[in-house]
Amino acid sequence: MDRGLAVLLLYGEGSNVTIKTKITSIAASALLAGGALADNHTVPSSEVQRLHGFVSDVSADRIETDIRKLAGFGTRHTLSDTVSDTRGIGAARRWIEAEYKRIAKTCVADVDVYTVSDVVIGNRIPEPTEVVNVIAVQRGILDPKRVVLMSGDIDSRISDPLNFTDDSPGANDNASGMAGTIEALRVLCKTKFPGTIVYAGLSGEEQGLYGGEILTRHANQMGWRVMGVLNNDMIGNISGVNGVINNTTARVF
Repeated sequence: MDRGLAVLLLYGEGSNVTIKTKITSIAASALLAGGALADNHTVPSSEVQRLHGFVSDVSADRIETDIRKLAGFGTRHTLSDTVSDTRGIGAARRWIEAEYKRIAKTCVADVDVYTVSDVVIGNRIPEPTEVVNVIAVQRGILDPKRVVLMSGDIDSRISDPLNFTDDSPGANDNASGMAGTIEALRVLCKTKFPGTIVYAGLSGEEQGLYGGEILTRHANQMGWRVMGVLNNDMIGNISGVNGVINNTTARVF
């Protein structure tokens, strides 16, 4: 059975859609990090029960609070202010790093929090700019080089990709995905898994996927064997561009 299909079969209908989207990501992370499907492609009943336990810990209220916090920085454009404590991508990424570190103090698993960055110039980044990712690494206890990666984009923008001064709160795109990644850390770090889970906040994605490229180089340098990437991009939507309302399914790619 395909891993994503297994998760969808476990969580077919029911719950609030914001929680539901995170159910898929959190359950998939737990399955992959725990290796439940690695050998026989089945999910033992005990593992199903444990996944339901993770799901019950997910808080839609916490996710909403984090979305509002991230949107409150006004803009998180990659080229925006990095000095202010209240506006711009610098303030946003420092808040994410501080929140990761605060959560890490409450964890059962060992969690390291740090930034990975590079200076970038290129398409949509006309001047040399430091692009900074914030990551939390929940270290596996048996095979720490085996990694499941969950990510959300920190940055936002308006229609003009070079306008870094106007407000771009980006609650949907993609404070929702970043908030979901933070919530996944809160829930899953209470358990020690055989493999490692990396929770990444990526910058420079709206400008050209620069943060993902920086993290890929870092993963190679660290010798991570990446088993799967769960990228949370605009999670929680129930209304499609075609007007169809659907809050009973989640898409897994």
